[in-house]
Amino acid sequence: MLGIFGIILSLGLLMYWAYRGINVLILAPLLSLLAVLISGEAPLLATYTQIYMTSLGGYLMKYFPLFMLGAIFGKLMADSGSAKAIAHYIVQRLGLQHAILAIVLSCAILTYGGVSLFVVAFSVYPIAAALFRESNIPKRFIPASIALGSFTFTMTALPGTPAIQNAIPMPFFGTTPYAAPILGIIGGIIMFSTGMYWLNRRAQKAINKGEGYGDHADESTNTDNDAYIPHVAIAILPILLVIGGNFIFSKYLIPNWDTSYLSEDKYGAIELKSVMGLWSIICGLVIANTALVLVHLKRWKDLKTSINSGTMDSLLPIFNTASEVGYGMVISSLAAFVIIRDYMVNLAPGNPLISEAVSVTTLAGITGSASGGMSITLSTLGETYLVMAETAGISPELLHRVASMAAGGLDTLPHNGAVITLLAITKLTHKDSYADIFMVAVVFPIVATITIITLGSTLGTF
Repeated sequence: MLGIFGIILSLGLLMYWAYRGINVLILAPLLSLLAVLISGEAPLLATYTQIYMTSLGGYLMKYFPLFMLGAIFGKLMADSGSAKAIAHYIVQRLGLQHAILAIVLSCAILTYGGVSLFVVAFSVYPIAAALFRESNIPKRFIPASIALGSFTFTMTALPGTPAIQNAIPMPFFGTTPYAAPILGIIGGIIMFSTGMYWLNRRAQKAINKGEGYGDHADESTNTDNDAYIPHVAIAILPILLVIGGNFIFSKYLIPNWDTSYLSEDKYGAIELKSVMGLWSIICGLVIANTALVLVHLKRWKDLKTSINSGTMDSLLPIFNTASEVGYGMVISSLAAFVIIRDYMVNLAPGNPLISEAVSVTTLAGITGSASGGMSITLSTLGETYLVMAETAGISPELLHRVASMAAGGLDTLPHNGAVITLLAITKLTHKDSYADIFMVAVVFPIVATITIITLGSTLGTF
């Protein structure tokens, strides 16, 4: 019982202090060792070096290329003017009467193409501010609009998305980024349609009551500058290369390679399915980054700085997530965790999808990270869920899609780093905008996940 108290206290403090702005790089090891200390089970230094740091390093080794290449891609898209060109094009085509839809779609296209949600928020916000001001829509709806387009269906549901949340399940289940494609699309439609209905209805009510954009003298809404903005066809080409390259490599090219060498010990003695998903995304991002450099070769003002900046931008996100994975592995090494794990696994003995979804979204909520919560769950229970799924006749692809979608539920609680960053960018507070963020990025994704579990359990994977 003392061990369970230690875990709960540790998790509670992690969530509280993360919300207060303390970096998880220092919080994760200290609070994981607090749980160990309370349990009285293991030596602290050995736990830190042999469990925490080993798990952190393993995560870095597996996923660093995706974080780095994705961050470089996002930086190149922003610095080349491509992100702004796509956003401007959508806004011009839809008009002021569809301001919310224009911003949601701008964010969705950029994030589905592999641009970091942080880069998207910085790129789209000035356009959203100008558009909402001209349409007289209250500014407080901008964060939720950006969140709907960036944190939801393009991050976890749509097949082929290069988001890390769609990549993490692949080595555990031997799947590709296109796992359960139709179910993913259905889930994405649910998130998009319910989120749009909520935001349009809320904004219209506010306007009817006489609430306008508001007086926000501290912001700059000037989106015009001397920077080169390419034609939208050129701007969207790298995104198509990420998506298309990912698909072609995973479905046609890599499966036909001679990869017999993977059975050798120096390559991990693994099967191709364990790495094919990661390889395909890496190949797609390399091609897209190369295309971005070459297409804008004569217009780069400082290409070296853009690449270096993108590379450095990847370090904090991956180390934060890897720290949370290390934290989770320490917690999972405690005897008290076995009690919690068995409870999670036995929530629905005949349907591991329910247990998986609850476990992933709970840990994502506790850590404030979709990728962190999913990594912790699959690192400790992934093999168990795969065995349970095989026994129940459930496809690994469905396990993949449910895990990915469940990660995008409780992760977006107030202490989530993306939420805090988004509110800082828009110069708003939790009181101003979090209620709408909660609905579009927490409630509706959970509804979509429940729907997919129900459809997948009754009709199978498709």
